[in-house]
Amino acid sequence: MSRHFVPYGKQYVDEADIAAVVDVLKSDYLTTGPMVDKFEAAFAETVGAGFAIACVNGTAALHLAAMGLALGPNEYAVVPAVTFLSTANAARFTGAEVIFADVDPVTGLMRPSDFLAAIARAPVRPKSVFPVHLGGPCCDMPAIRKIAEQYGVDIVEDACHSLGTTGRLDGANFRIGDCRWSAMAVFSTHPVKMLTTGEGGIVTTNDPLLASRIRLLRNHGMTRDVDELVVREQAFADGKVPFRWYYEMDDIGYNYRLTDLQCALGISQLKKLGRFVKRRRELVAKYARLLKEAAIPGVVLITADDRFEIGWHLFRVQIDFAKAGLDRQTLMTRMAQLGIGSQVHYMPLYRQPYYAKRYGTMRLPGAEAYYERTLSLPLYFEMADSDVDRVVATLSEAMGKSAD
Repeated sequence: MSRHFVPYGKQYVDEADIAAVVDVLKSDYLTTGPMVDKFEAAFAETVGAGFAIACVNGTAALHLAAMGLALGPNEYAVVPAVTFLSTANAARFTGAEVIFADVDPVTGLMRPSDFLAAIARAPVRPKSVFPVHLGGPCCDMPAIRKIAEQYGVDIVEDACHSLGTTGRLDGANFRIGDCRWSAMAVFSTHPVKMLTTGEGGIVTTNDPLLASRIRLLRNHGMTRDVDELVVREQAFADGKVPFRWYYEMDDIGYNYRLTDLQCALGISQLKKLGRFVKRRRELVAKYARLLKEAAIPGVVLITADDRFEIGWHLFRVQIDFAKAGLDRQTLMTRMAQLGIGSQVHYMPLYRQPYYAKRYGTMRLPGAEAYYERTLSLPLYFEMADSDVDRVVATLSEAMGKSAD
């Protein structure tokens, strides 16, 4: 019998999660009901933010954050070149233009110097910057905040990979999502992330006005709040109480709401977050030990700053394919044939046809060096220690070196 296939990532759902969703199916609310408020409150408390606003996916969360900053046409947003499509697309959804920043050639993180260089290349001062905490490790946010304040740039952290990351920077303890150095942080609850709601996204902030605006934008721009009603002569029967059916849309919004079904799953998953983070850290530590012992030529582990405790979303290695004498496609194919999945996170966004047509051909040295060598290996909560043994042995075999 063939051995099971080990994917690069997958969700974990247990009986408690299933029961939580079934309970909602038996309740009065399936879409926007009490579970949304409960999930948002629990998530905000978990990351240490004042407010959390849940929505349909991480892309929508990034779009809501961009709209919350009133980003728009003739304005610019700085986005790291190495990230998923959504980070840059969210700025483009508003009509704003994107300035791509270079990244560290090993970690793929945007450095303060990369941010400064992107500002210098922008035709006008950028309005916003979207640092991406790629794979779990985080950017140097105090330094990025200092530059942003100097140039008057708003910060939105793309934290879709980094739920559970904590640490100490600039003399302060922090949790990713507490918005200590940013206006907002954005998370994804896609199935391969640290926890899942099926699909989902969350925006966190400490600014009550931003939270209120994002909630409006999430729900068609629609409000029934008496204090927010504009055309009051058509809203009230007696000047005090609005008509029972009445609502207003003073600004256009979107139907980006998350359901009670998804939020019930999210609440149940949040209860296991500590286990999820702990297990992924254990798996990463085992990978590091085995790869060091295997000493596979050309393979370099991407390590994290020891000031951080990482909520690992990805386990990535850097491979010198020229030194190894094979190309990445061949390696990934060999590993897949041996039952091990892998992935690449990510090709620089400026190489995408849409962005190449819009901004012209460009190459940033750090992003290119990172992309040429990066490979993501399997990492998920249910992985067994034996799966890690097998991944490392398979990587060694596929690269032409038998593991001891």
